[in-house]
Amino acid sequence: MLGRVNQGAGTGSPGLPGLPHLAPRAKRVIYLFQNGAPTHVDLFDWKPRLRELHGKPLPAGYADGKRFSTMTGQADGKLMLAPVEPFRQRGESGAWVSDFLPYTAGIADRLCFVHSMHTEAVNHAPAIQFLLSGSQLPGRPTMGAWLTYGLGSETESLPGFVVMTSITKNTSCGQIFYDFYWGSGFLSSRFQGVKFRAAGDPVLYLSNPPGISRQMRREWLDDVAAVNELNQQQYGDPEIGARIAQYEMAFRMQSSVPELTDLSGETRETLEMYGPGVTEPGTFAHNCLLARRLVERGTRFVQLMHAGWDQHNSLTTELYNQCRDTDQPSAALVRDLEQRGLLDETLVIWGGEFGRTPFIQGDINNRPRWGRDHHPYAFTVWLAGGGVREGMSWGASDDLGINVAERGVHVHDLQATILHQLGIDHERLTFRFQGRQFRLTDIFGEVVQGILKNG
Repeated sequence: MLGRVNQGAGTGSPGLPGLPHLAPRAKRVIYLFQNGAPTHVDLFDWKPRLRELHGKPLPAGYADGKRFSTMTGQADGKLMLAPVEPFRQRGESGAWVSDFLPYTAGIADRLCFVHSMHTEAVNHAPAIQFLLSGSQLPGRPTMGAWLTYGLGSETESLPGFVVMTSITKNTSCGQIFYDFYWGSGFLSSRFQGVKFRAAGDPVLYLSNPPGISRQMRREWLDDVAAVNELNQQQYGDPEIGARIAQYEMAFRMQSSVPELTDLSGETRETLEMYGPGVTEPGTFAHNCLLARRLVERGTRFVQLMHAGWDQHNSLTTELYNQCRDTDQPSAALVRDLEQRGLLDETLVIWGGEFGRTPFIQGDINNRPRWGRDHHPYAFTVWLAGGGVREGMSWGASDDLGINVAERGVHVHDLQATILHQLGIDHERLTFRFQGRQFRLTDIFGEVVQGILKNG
């Protein structure tokens, strides 16, 4: 097994003076972002009363004053929908996990389930942007950009912030991957996420054109850098310096990325652990294995985005496919990091932008078309490693999974907690823009101490 991080990673680049603010429990993050919003009441949040009320109207008072998407409109009169698959208690912790996710169930004692997440947006793009940047509007730096800005990078041969996207094949539940989901906003463009592609070169223009040798590329870059440095001296535009740095990173990636994506050194046992799609670029399984290889080599923040969870009318069909694509690789990543001694310093997060309604969207008598609408008022995420307590569940929704009942965790609280685990006081990592000090958590957020070791 490979050892600790930074195998050939180089010296990296420094962060801001004075950071980290406190002793970090984690050095890096892998965010397994599930675009489209997984249904918490079918996967993680066991509510026996939903089965009792199946096909009956939503009881009065649960949705009073609540705003849902235009596909639902008013919740009054909607019929309750029982979980599609059975739930069981797992491991020594007794966490409830659906039969949809047998591999995740197998690592339940390594996970911290937060059942009391809540957010403010009811549609996908604003909710995703809110969770990743702290604002529903595009244009703010995303979490990976804030972290690489504040803490710098542990590697000089790979980006500090990498993004990979995937989608379940033949799904009708696709979501658009907007570039601003990994943007740097008003921070320097060198902090934005670098997207790895599924086809061809992982990064555009990674290969030299025919007839161009690596030495010729090096000489060409030196000449361009000299011209850019003259422009920087004349105009003082910090983006010129960012461009020089990115050109140099691109040159180093011509060697580091092919080595990163070459899986020939992985054991058969490791490949089998991630599942049948692991060697196929563009699959969630492949991206999960690359995420482990990236953090092993010093990448600070890896953001995997997998679309297909938007099951408005396909819980009994496409939800099965979605879970088959993501369950085994997600669990394998946690196990793999643990086996290699990397989990303690790597914070893994799994979750979407919100949950799904406990009541049905569609005809209760037409089972093949069962679906659930967007639900921001209570949903579940799980965390592993990075100084987070394991084998526990935090918070709770009410008996129908509609509202937070105890220990609510707002999006800004989750953001503050992630930064805290990397040694950052979320109130002190700021950037002045247009006359105001901005931060990831806006003017909100409290660290959820109860889910942290020694918290």
